[in-house]
Amino acid sequence: MKVDKRYGIAVLGCGTVGGGTAKILVEDNDFLKKRTNIPLFLKYIVDVKFDHAKALGLPENLYEKDFDKVLKDPEIGIVVELIGGTTLAKDFIIKALNAGKNVVTANKALLAHYGRELFAVARKNGVVIGFEASCGGGIPIIRALYDGLLANRNEALFGIVNGTCNYILTQMTQNGKTYAEALAEAQRDGLAEANPTLDVSGLDSAHKLVIMSSLAFGKYVSLQSTPVIGIDTLDLSDVLAGQELGYTIKLIAMAKKHSDGRISTIVCPAFIDKKHPLAWVSGAFNAVSVYGHAVGHTMYYGRGAGASPTASAVTSDIISILSGATEKFFNTYPIWLDNLPEADMLPYGLSEEKFYIRFNVLDKPGVLAKVTAIFAKHNISIASVVQKNEKKEEHSIPIVIITHYALEGDIADALKEISFLDELSGNTVCIRIMEEHKEKF
Repeated sequence: MKVDKRYGIAVLGCGTVGGGTAKILVEDNDFLKKRTNIPLFLKYIVDVKFDHAKALGLPENLYEKDFDKVLKDPEIGIVVELIGGTTLAKDFIIKALNAGKNVVTANKALLAHYGRELFAVARKNGVVIGFEASCGGGIPIIRALYDGLLANRNEALFGIVNGTCNYILTQMTQNGKTYAEALAEAQRDGLAEANPTLDVSGLDSAHKLVIMSSLAFGKYVSLQSTPVIGIDTLDLSDVLAGQELGYTIKLIAMAKKHSDGRISTIVCPAFIDKKHPLAWVSGAFNAVSVYGHAVGHTMYYGRGAGASPTASAVTSDIISILSGATEKFFNTYPIWLDNLPEADMLPYGLSEEKFYIRFNVLDKPGVLAKVTAIFAKHNISIASVVQKNEKKEEHSIPIVIITHYALEGDIADALKEISFLDELSGNTVCIRIMEEHKEKF
């Protein structure tokens, strides 16, 4: 879209982020015009009710319930979808694209499930989709991947991309709270939903990971190919044991490109060295580390959610579209979701990682020898063994093993065999250890 046409904007959904976006467009309009030389204006706030809009003091002449009116308005150049979900939001976005409207969205779930389809619809209609706010809130990670890091063959991406989980894990790590205690506190502080499943299960992070890794590697990574493990089964004793060993626990969204070109992705709790920059990311903050062959390690840090930070990213997309920059990127680079070839994914089990493994075993001679013999049988080398003195359960003691690099599949096979030992008491815990990706300098 040319800069001399349609500057009108319609914000669809006036919840937390929609309200924050509308507030910026109304209150900072003069500032934005001076900074960009673009006379953008908010014409509609579309919703079924406007309690939040009224609470924010947004002008009532902007309120509109009829989305069809927006679609027919020739002054509207951009529809900002901020209602969330994958049903109504998808329908509204497709209608907007087919009506020749550009779209800005923060909807990571929708893009993770239907991104290829939506980008194809946009291309067919000669419009674009801006989605900076979908993966890191206010962090400009999307723009970094498709623009700032364009000269790089990206090798790995590690992200802390869910503020709710990071807050919970920070409380467990720094304040010794159990998972249940930390979750309850997050809910009281408005940092976790009443039903936190999407966050604590890791699925929200997976949505973001498949979008980012597709852009990073130039291959389409599907949600179905990404294993997901949440934080909701973490035991405080393992978090504290990891600290004693020099690690911090984080929910990490990981993507790697292996030497044979295959890609592996996973979302899971992982121990990282306390010296790693990601270990310092606390509370509700997010961060993403990207490793390029030319630039080496880069990290992007900031607030990953909230009204103003996310609205900041949404507004930057609006400005980029109205300036013509997004259209140029969209029509020039073959890196968008609808153009990418399918990634050749490394099957789960073939990635080599280090692992923290905790067994509860009966306090009797010969148990450790049986466990280590099974590890040796499955080609797993042990880096260290720590036997805790305290008893986890009556007549049982915890043993913590740190492995050298081993295949995921070998670890799984060994743990399955160990689970049949009579001397085993309770469930075995297995947590990845994420090490710094080696730079080629």
